[in-house]
Amino acid sequence: MLSTTANQKVQETTLGQAIREALAEEMRRDPRVFIMGEDVAEAGTPFKVLSGLVEEFGPARVIDTPISEAGITGMGVGGAMTGMRPIIDIMFGDFITLALDQIVNQAAKVHYMSGGKLKVPLVVRTTLGATRRTAAQHSQSLHSWVSHIPGLKVALPSTPYDAKGLLKTAIRDENPVIFFEDKMMYQLKGPIPEGDYTIPFGVADIKRAGTDITLVATSSMVQVALEAAEKLETLGISAEVVDPRTTVPLDSATLIESARKTSRVIVVDEGYERYGVTAELAAVIAEGAFYYLDAPVRRMGAMNVPVPFSPVLEDLTVPTATAVVDIAKTLCGRV
Repeated sequence: MLSTTANQKVQETTLGQAIREALAEEMRRDPRVFIMGEDVAEAGTPFKVLSGLVEEFGPARVIDTPISEAGITGMGVGGAMTGMRPIIDIMFGDFITLALDQIVNQAAKVHYMSGGKLKVPLVVRTTLGATRRTAAQHSQSLHSWVSHIPGLKVALPSTPYDAKGLLKTAIRDENPVIFFEDKMMYQLKGPIPEGDYTIPFGVADIKRAGTDITLVATSSMVQVALEAAEKLETLGISAEVVDPRTTVPLDSATLIESARKTSRVIVVDEGYERYGVTAELAAVIAEGAFYYLDAPVRRMGAMNVPVPFSPVLEDLTVPTATAVVDIAKTLCGRV
């Protein structure tokens, strides 16, 4: 939920603008913060999220790089280990495959393997999400991969408010953070407080209160869950929508508490369903709320197929509000 102090004004902005505001404010606050990536300077990334930053901070702090995700991330790890606070831009989440050695074997393990002597305050900004018609190599949601690795923190904002607050927290964190932004949500509008604020990691947000069923949703699927909740309300079903906001650290307590209250749960995530985030969240809820559940926890994720280029086929691969409503009706005995 949006939280403000008495003196903070609220402004309406897009998720993309919220990201840019967070980056600019943190770069003004801390001269050690800098950005590296492909087309991050004059182009402002393919999504234009970083437009204007190079004009304010110059090419020494907003650095266009060659097309080498491994090289970009490796420089970021080295910079973080030696006192800087790099933000690495990987324009499509699919491309983290090229940087996994640096992320998984270096960034995630340096603090542990140095006996706590070295820190890696690195942020890797990247994207997830399908339905942009960019085919199988530019449409995946791979956040479960990095959520699996000890030593990494993983954030998944679903609103402009969350995007700004979580990103500022990520930049100030002493640990490597993988920050996933849904590429279809950059124009999503919402209220944010003016000025500085942060959102702590590991604190889920109840986006909508309810009593009959819990919809646990991440990133883009939070908006799908909210749409489904509105439809369910017309059927007399009260749906609670819970957004974990970070998969690592995970606020298990809030998920379990909501499940105990409603006794029915659907977990919705845009990553592949098989071995995905939905499995982990469902297991946490099933173990913590077992005696309170009136039905098994249901999982809804992306189809276990390469994301098609064809619009009519691509739209079928990710969960929709209508599909969530159909399963919720079944769990609540309304079919």
